[in-house]
Amino acid sequence: MEIGIDEAGRGAWAGPLVCAAVSLDGPIRGLADSKTLARAAREQLADIIQRRARGIGLGIIGPMTIDRLGLAAALKRAFRLAWQRLDDKSRAVVIDGPIDYLGLPHSRAIIRADGQIPAVMAASVIAKVTRDKIMFDQTRRWPNFGFDSHVGYGTKRHRQAIDRHGLTSLHRRSFRPMRQL
Repeated sequence: MEIGIDEAGRGAWAGPLVCAAVSLDGPIRGLADSKTLARAAREQLADIIQRRARGIGLGIIGPMTIDRLGLAAALKRAFRLAWQRLDDKSRAVVIDGPIDYLGLPHSRAIIRADGQIPAVMAASVIAKVTRDKIMFDQTRRWPNFGFDSHVGYGTKRHRQAIDRHGLTSLHRRSFRPMRQL
């Protein structure tokens, strides 16, 4: 089996970019792209993955760093951090998407790998669950923003909260519509 790497939060207006690298030893029943799974199923699978994975590495880049570096450089940094923090580096690496952010002799990028390759599916689940938890926890600090429902993505409710309350330290000021504000 390969090592899978995927991210969550690329297009969000607020919160971190989270990248996960996962090395699995075998199949996990019910595993799929995190975007296709209900929240409860993702959380249950994340628990199973954490117990059964050969290794998990996370790369988390905050909104101020995303603004400073730009999204492309922040993605590269997040992927590299996740890879560096993974204990098991003995296998080929598959990255979800069109760009191989690692550039290793044994890494490659595959578009929609998060729907095809179990290790990338697992990375997708870990990245999404980790990021969602970070955003759920921010609801206590910023109760008027609804981060527990939209987790920082651009929704009508999120836009209304920004219009009413302004930007928080979680917002990516380089992203539209925050840039316009």
